[in-house]
Amino acid sequence: MATKITSNSSGKRPVKKQSQGFMARLRVFLFKIILWFIGLSLFSVVFFKFVPVPFTPLMVIRAIENKVAGKPVYFSHDWEPLENISVNLQKAVIASEDGLFLTHNGFDFRAMQKAYKNNERGRRIKGGSTISQQTAKNVFLWQGRSYIRKGLEAYFTVLIELIWGKERIMEVYLNSIEMGNGVYGAQAAAEHWYRKDAANLTRKQAAGIAAILPNPRKYTATSSSSYINRRKDKIMRVMRTVGKIEY
Repeated sequence: MATKITSNSSGKRPVKKQSQGFMARLRVFLFKIILWFIGLSLFSVVFFKFVPVPFTPLMVIRAIENKVAGKPVYFSHDWEPLENISVNLQKAVIASEDGLFLTHNGFDFRAMQKAYKNNERGRRIKGGSTISQQTAKNVFLWQGRSYIRKGLEAYFTVLIELIWGKERIMEVYLNSIEMGNGVYGAQAAAEHWYRKDAANLTRKQAAGIAAILPNPRKYTATSSSSYINRRKDKIMRVMRTVGKIEY
């Protein structure tokens, strides 16, 4: 009995098999991308545990914005070890930005829930991000409110909490955060606003810097508005409750 042999006259594989092959290659490609991302992110976090952060994405973005707008590209950033930064400033940013910094694991879920509810009502308040989250965003990510960026922020927050610890997080935070127009870090801010070193900031001066952090390009730490002066007074009151800082 003869066997009937059929063939695909076009010489092409069936569409279903082509689709399966494409999806398999896509899965392999995405898997490799994820592995590379995890490897590079872990390397970066470990690297910056020991090495000062020379610049952040925000510093580059601000420089580009000023250049495009035809404004002077002013940039001041001087890295200082945490022991060279006044404990007053450390207490001031805890009092103003993250009261539970020393005890939480990177996230303040109560503050996040409160921020979410108030934003739903149309109130303008800070987003509920902790110092750890702000540090992760400043050092490794871009500005924005997309779900992708927030997810990456959470990922890097977990990494720096596990690998850096609180003391290093505070050190990087105080050396990288924007504290004026083109002014980044505690030392540059102390020189810019008070003509002194960060180690010598008084309680009131530290509160002045912390008070402008929500919008350091709009507000000023000296010759401040009544709104900022009220924030300074509130921060100084809260600073008394922070107590001794032990990392």
